[in-house]
Amino acid sequence: MILDRTSPPVIHDAIDFEFNLPPINTHQLDNGIPLYWLDAGVQDIVQIDWIFPAGLWYEQKPSVAQATAGMLKSGTSKHSAEQINEALEFYGAQLKTTAGNDYATLTLYALTKHLPSLLPMVNEIITDTVFPEQEVEIHKRNVIQKLLVNLRQCEFVANQQIDALLYGENHPYGRYSKKENIDSITRDDLVQFYSLNYNLANVKIFMAGKIGDTEVKYLNDIFGKQTLNKTEPKRDSFIVPPMGSRIHEFNNDPNGVQGAIRIGRLFPNRHHPDYAPMVVLNTLFGGYFGSRLMSNIREDKGFTYGIYSSITPELNGGSMIIHTETGRQVVEPAIKEIYSEMEILCNDLASDDELLLVKNYLLGGLLADLDGPFSILQRWRTLILNGFTKEHFYNNIKIYKSITATELQLLARKYYSPDNFYQVVVI
Repeated sequence: MILDRTSPPVIHDAIDFEFNLPPINTHQLDNGIPLYWLDAGVQDIVQIDWIFPAGLWYEQKPSVAQATAGMLKSGTSKHSAEQINEALEFYGAQLKTTAGNDYATLTLYALTKHLPSLLPMVNEIITDTVFPEQEVEIHKRNVIQKLLVNLRQCEFVANQQIDALLYGENHPYGRYSKKENIDSITRDDLVQFYSLNYNLANVKIFMAGKIGDTEVKYLNDIFGKQTLNKTEPKRDSFIVPPMGSRIHEFNNDPNGVQGAIRIGRLFPNRHHPDYAPMVVLNTLFGGYFGSRLMSNIREDKGFTYGIYSSITPELNGGSMIIHTETGRQVVEPAIKEIYSEMEILCNDLASDDELLLVKNYLLGGLLADLDGPFSILQRWRTLILNGFTKEHFYNNIKIYKSITATELQLLARKYYSPDNFYQVVVI
């Protein structure tokens, strides 16, 4: 067959594609630990996530959840921190430990063939971290030093303040690190939080890569043979305070030439019917480089290098925040333009061309997410941890494709009233 190189190939819009979320295998280890695994990819590499209910929501003392996650590789009764890191380096593996608002996660990236050597080490970290006193003090010094550096940056302080205003400083989603809180952490605090919240009876394991029954057996041999003691992590209830004064300014650096702007409000999480439609509206407003905020405030006015609007869903709430940094002298004009763009969204319908562009951008990003085992696993992780099935994914696709400009305008009128937004400026 001779190719006709005088005719370009047909270009298809992302909105015209059929989306297919590859299925995930659901398995229970011998002791009941749930394992979700995906055989995909062509490289002999694997990602495994161990996810525990050990985020900030569960801590009884500020900063303990992140300190515990940050010190999981600090040493066990059998191996020092140096030995653990040397072993990971020897096998060319990476083990990341993080604590978010709701969950703590251990993520292992490794060549599949090294799993028999690496999984016993991960199990040792999960079940036998001892938090050596010397390592605790080193960790605290390092965290405090990093915090003091970050506190000089207006954008860091602005992020702290907008979350505290939205949720309240005593709420886990609004609580932020303070030097005195980190200073007060003791080894006993970490040991107690670790023993209560890093319980294999409460873990969910996710695995993806070029894998199969052999790798499932590796996990079962290490994690599925242990006796589990089922305990419920201590989970307090938190109340978001009623909205107070909207506008807040902080002078973080008298000589600062840059101002950080954060304009935010509370917004429902993924379980609310407005969430998926708002993903489309937020993308149009400030969710990508071609958004209205970017076109106006960066491209037209030249007030900033970048401005974005983001939706952050949590298990127990969520927020919608516009964030940018501008020159100190144009902070007020930039804020005025942000509210002007909100008003336009409420008063004028988006054009067909603009809405098609936004839909193609959003759906094109989803297509990219479905290319590769690790990104597919992330998609399934989000569904499973929120109690959704694949039907939720396909329903969102349907909404992204079919939503109209009129529906977006009604949504804007519901959520883009300036009176419902906190405004934070940090110089």
